[in-house]
Amino acid sequence: MDPTQLGAIRIAYIMSRFPKVTETFVLNEMLEMERKGYSIELYPLQRENAVVVQEEAHNYVERAHFTPFISWPIFVACLSAFVSSPVRFTCTFTRAIFENFGSRRFLQGAIAFFPKAIYLGTEMKKSGITHVHAHFASHPAYVAFVIHQLTGIPYSFVAHGSDLHRDQHMLRTKTRESAFVVAISQYNKDMIVDVSGQASDAKVHVVHCGIDTQQFSGKQDFLNEHVSDHPLQLICVGTLHEVKGQQHLLDACGILDSKGIPFVCTFLGDGPDRAKLEAKVEHLNLSNEVKFLGGVTSDIVHREMQAADILIAPSVLSKDGRREGIPVVLMEAMAAGTPCISSRLSGIPELIEDGETGILTDPGNAIQIAEAIGTLGSNIALRHKIQTQGLEKVMNDFSLQNNVSKLANHILSHHHTKT
Repeated sequence: MDPTQLGAIRIAYIMSRFPKVTETFVLNEMLEMERKGYSIELYPLQRENAVVVQEEAHNYVERAHFTPFISWPIFVACLSAFVSSPVRFTCTFTRAIFENFGSRRFLQGAIAFFPKAIYLGTEMKKSGITHVHAHFASHPAYVAFVIHQLTGIPYSFVAHGSDLHRDQHMLRTKTRESAFVVAISQYNKDMIVDVSGQASDAKVHVVHCGIDTQQFSGKQDFLNEHVSDHPLQLICVGTLHEVKGQQHLLDACGILDSKGIPFVCTFLGDGPDRAKLEAKVEHLNLSNEVKFLGGVTSDIVHREMQAADILIAPSVLSKDGRREGIPVVLMEAMAAGTPCISSRLSGIPELIEDGETGILTDPGNAIQIAEAIGTLGSNIALRHKIQTQGLEKVMNDFSLQNNVSKLANHILSHHHTKT
């Protein structure tokens, strides 16, 4: 692709918060887009007060266009937009209120982010933005929609996990008005088309999140035969939250302990459930076997993956309807040669084929998780098969470079149809 063509395409990235260590996939996508020659501007809806920040994110933090919810420039932008296009301004706001009325969270967002969306649209127009790309089907996609309505700048959005599964208010409109929609799994595409209508099928494209496979070096050898003084090294990476299912992994650890299977289980990540999980560890008398490292950067995650025997991502459907899409940590572990156990849920089976590229268990089933850990710990042939086929699966279907190329081609294709 001619770099001079790409220079004419200026892409505004919108996400809910930045920088978030748990959303490294957005950062990696932007980095790869810029490596391909695209011009990127970053417009987070809110600034994350992050304790841990990825090294690569610092440059984007300095470049990002952070804005308050209301300010004098925002007020002036809204007044100007109303005066120049009173009917469009009023209809867009009324439509947002009406279509989000059944959702308290989305209605509050529609009201709170509307002035900011007007201002951001004005700033994007001034800076020559030609396409808006929003990560998450919730507030970011809504802001992109408002910007499009008031400025005409085309937009796309990515539907990941809970942003899509918990609430579909206004999804049909966001999809219909977009240039295109990215679903990170076929599961998500089916849900979007089901809500938005069959006419949206051609507009919704499955583009998996990807990882830079070059950052990972697969293990040359997996586990040796385990003996009593060589405990299984288990690892679980992610926000400590109900949707991640860590409580069920702890129950599985209790089962392993009762069977006399030696192990060490390390949790990487922090979150609202940490105190509850730590209390559960005490209750199960597993303080010597389970440790929490807290929030860490990706280099530490990768190091721990290399040292681990098995990664477990025991995702579940939360009480409020949250569910994951396809956890990126599974892709990373598979690329590192670490066999994975996860849940038969959402888009996860599109990455992990049970018994082929990993092991799947029913969500929340601690007995099955413990059995899967025991199987991988004792079946050398199976784990070598999973190690080999898991790496091949990631290389073929979840490469960051390949999947960002697909995304870029959708943006470029739409840009050409407009010009």
